Amino acid sequence: MFDLVADVESYPRFVPLCESLTVRARRDQPEGREVLVADMTVSYAMFRETFTSKVTLDRAARTITVEYLDGPFRHLENVWTFRPIDDGHADVHFFITYEFKSRTLGALMGAMFDKAFRKFAEAFESRADTVYG
Repeated sequence: MFDLVADVESYPRFVPLCESLTVRARRDQPEGREVLVADMTVSYAMFRETFTSKVTLDRAARTITVEYLDGPFRHLENVWTFRPIDDGHADVHFFITYEFKSRTLGALMGAMFDKAFRKFAEAFESRADTVYG
């Protein structure tokens, strides 16, 4: 599951609202970590925004952390945590917090984003079924 979530370039194929995702930089770090800087464009009806995030893939700690860098949010942070249960099974925890810079945009888009983020789990479960059977 870590690999599935770490494959950010595939997100436009299955993540709700994700129109495109481009990795601008990729650097290996000490202790097996990898850091990406990525632009994600989300769209819904007439709304289309691009934001930039720093993604830290820490395989040893079994975490993927996303830190907001630029775009329409005041802040955006999400963390994936993977805990093996047994051979072939894991508990996957997803945490996200965000706030739009504009109150107007937050009022217009907040409920739709909340609904989309709730569907993330379903999207990744479906993707895992497709990729791993």
